[in-house]
Amino acid sequence: MDLGLSGKTALVTGASRGIGLAVTELLAEEGVRVVGVARTITPELEKAAAAAVSADLSTSAGALAAVEAAVAELGGIDILINNVGGGDAEGLTLGGVLDISDEQVRKSFDLNLFGVITTTRAALPSIVERRGAIITISSINAKLPAAGPVGYSEAKAALTSFSKRLSEEFGPQGVRVNTVSPGVVGTSLWRGASSIGAKLAAANGVAQEQFLEALPTQFGIASGRISEADEVAALVAFLASERAGNIVGADFVIDGGTVKTI
Repeated sequence: MDLGLSGKTALVTGASRGIGLAVTELLAEEGVRVVGVARTITPELEKAAAAAVSADLSTSAGALAAVEAAVAELGGIDILINNVGGGDAEGLTLGGVLDISDEQVRKSFDLNLFGVITTTRAALPSIVERRGAIITISSINAKLPAAGPVGYSEAKAALTSFSKRLSEEFGPQGVRVNTVSPGVVGTSLWRGASSIGAKLAAANGVAQEQFLEALPTQFGIASGRISEADEVAALVAFLASERAGNIVGADFVIDGGTVKTI
C-alpha cells in the first residue's frame, strides 16, 4: 500500500533507538524527510534521518530548541511523532507510592508529559498551517495505573488525555491527532543490560532471559509474545499517512491482548 508520505516532513523525538528509531527508518523509507531528536545521537539515527538533533526534551529549553532546529532544517513540519518517554532505569526506584521520591515522580512527568506538551505547542503552528498529523506514543500503563512505576503510568494517562484535547481543538482545522499505546515492546528498554527488564528480573530474583521468556504468561498476553518495534512503527506510519485521513482522537493499543477491558 502506498501511504502517500513521499515528500512530507517529520519530527521524531526519542529517535535514537527502539520505537523512535524504527519509526524514523520506516518514514525515511516512505520518502519522508525526518529530523530525529534524542539526547544521544547514534550512528543508526544519523544514517536514517535527514538531520539529527541532540536535545534534552525533559526541559522546556531543549524541547523548544529541537523544534526550532527541525523547522529550520525542514522548512516546516507535516508530522510530529512524540515518542520520547520512559526514563533512565538506573535511577528508577521500584515500589509503591511511599517508596519513591517526589523527585522521581517529577522527572517522570517532565519527560513523559511536560516535555511533550512543550514540543507539541512549539510545533503546532507549522502543523496547523500544513494540516498535518500528530501521533503520540503513550502506553497501556495509562489504562493499568498500578502496573507501572509510580509516576510513569500517571504521566502517560495525562498524556493520552492531552492528545484527546488536541484532537478536539485542532481536528476542525484539519490536524489529525492520535495516540498509540504499546504494551511491552522488545527494545533495549526491556532487553538491555541496564534496563527496566533487567531491574524487574533482579527484583524477582531470576535471570533477565528467564524473566522475559515468562513475561507473556505473567502479563496474560493473548498472542503469547511481546510486540516488536517495527510493528509499532508500521502502525505509526499508517496513522501519519493520508490513508488514515478520518482517524482523529483515537487511541490504538498494540499489546498482543494484554489489556482485557473493552
